[in-house]
Amino acid sequence: MTLDAVGENVRIAFDALRVSKLRSSLTILGVVIGVATVMAMAAIVQGVRDQIVNTIEVAGPTTFYVLKKFSQTPLNPDDLPKDVRIRPDLTEAEVERIRLLPEIGYVSLWAQTLARIEADGVRSQGVAVFGADDGFTQIQGGELVTGRWFTRAEILGGAPVVVLQTETARSLFGNEQMMGRTVRIGGRVLQVIGLWEEPGNIFAPPGQAVGAIVPYRFMDRAYTIDRTNALFMPIKPRAGVKVAEAQSAVEMVLREARHLRPGSGNTFDLVTQDQILDTFNSITDVFFLVMIVLSGVALLVGGIGVMAIMTVSVTSRTREIGVRKALGATKRDILLQFLVEASTLTGIGGAIGILVGLLLGRVASVALDVDAPVPITLTVIAVVVSVGIGILFGMIPAQRAARLDPIEALRYE
Repeated sequence: MTLDAVGENVRIAFDALRVSKLRSSLTILGVVIGVATVMAMAAIVQGVRDQIVNTIEVAGPTTFYVLKKFSQTPLNPDDLPKDVRIRPDLTEAEVERIRLLPEIGYVSLWAQTLARIEADGVRSQGVAVFGADDGFTQIQGGELVTGRWFTRAEILGGAPVVVLQTETARSLFGNEQMMGRTVRIGGRVLQVIGLWEEPGNIFAPPGQAVGAIVPYRFMDRAYTIDRTNALFMPIKPRAGVKVAEAQSAVEMVLREARHLRPGSGNTFDLVTQDQILDTFNSITDVFFLVMIVLSGVALLVGGIGVMAIMTVSVTSRTREIGVRKALGATKRDILLQFLVEASTLTGIGGAIGILVGLLLGRVASVALDVDAPVPITLTVIAVVVSVGIGILFGMIPAQRAARLDPIEALRYE
C-alpha cells in the first residue's frame, strides 16, 4: 500500500470516528485507562527504585546492619512469634565489643521512633526521629549546614539536645534564628544545636521523613523503643576490609557474647544493603505486576470496545463498502482500510493514555517526593501495544468487511 493510500485510509478513519463520537470516545477511554495506569505506575515504581539505589550509594555499598529480626513487614511487638521473643535485644555492650574489632571502621546503636515536633505553638506532621550519634551522616549522608553535632559528653550522658532536619526546622521557625531554641518531641523538651540537610537522593516513605536526630541514650531513656523493629546497629568495615570479612568477625563476636553453641542458629540477623534492596524490589515487583494485570484488563476492555465499534461500523457502512468494491477496491484495500481505522482509534487512546500517565506519574512523584523519570522504553512499548490492540481486535470486523459481496453490499439499505 502506498503512502497516499495510507493517508486516505487515515482520513476515512477520522471521518468515521467523527460520525460516532460517543462510541469512539468510550472505546478510546478504555485504552487511555490501561495505558495511563501502566505509564503512571512504571514512572512511580522506577522513581522509588532509583531513590533506594541512590540512598544505598550514599550509605555506601559496604554498610550492613545487625537487627534483632529482619522482616519484610514490621512485626507486632505485642504479639511476637516465639522464635523472635527468645532473641535478646541488641545492647550497647555488644556495640563496644564490635567496635574493638580491627575489621570495623564504624559501629553504633541506633533507634527510631515516630513523633510530632512542636515549637512556639507550631506542630509538625509525624516524622521519624532517630536516636544516633555524631556519625549519623556516615550512614545517612547529607551534611550539617548550621550548628554542631553532639559532643562526646552529650552522647554518653544522653543530653536533651537535637539536630533538626532543615525542612522540619523551617516549618517550625520559619526564617527566624533557631540555634539554642527549644522544641518538644513527644512531650520532651530539647535544645536545638544544629541543622542537618538530607541528601537530595535520600528515600523517605510518605509521612516518615527524617525530622530530627537525638542522642541514642536520650531516646532510650525518654521514649519507648520498639526493640524488635526499630533498634539496629549500622556497621561499616574499615577501609580495605571486605564486607564478608567484617560480617564474619561481627557474627563471631555476637555469638561469643551470647554464648551460642556451635551448630546452633544465630539470635540476630545480619542484613546487607543488597538484601534490603532485594526485599524492596520483591515488594514493588508484586505491586507492579498487579498494576500490569489491572491495566491489561482495561486494555482488553478497550480492545473489545474496538471490535464492537468496528463491527457496528462495518454494518452501517455496508453500502459504502459495496461502492468502493464496485470502483475497483480489492479485499486487501478494504481490509487495510478498517485495520487502519481500528489502529487509529487505539493509537489516539494510547497517545492520550501516555500523556495522562506521565502527568499522573509526575503528580504522584511530587506528592511522594521522589524523582520519577520518564520511562522511554515503556512509552514506545505502550504505543506499539495500543496500536497492536487495534489491529488484533479490528481484524475480525475488517475481514468481515473485506469478504462482503459488492452486489449484495450495494443492495443493502
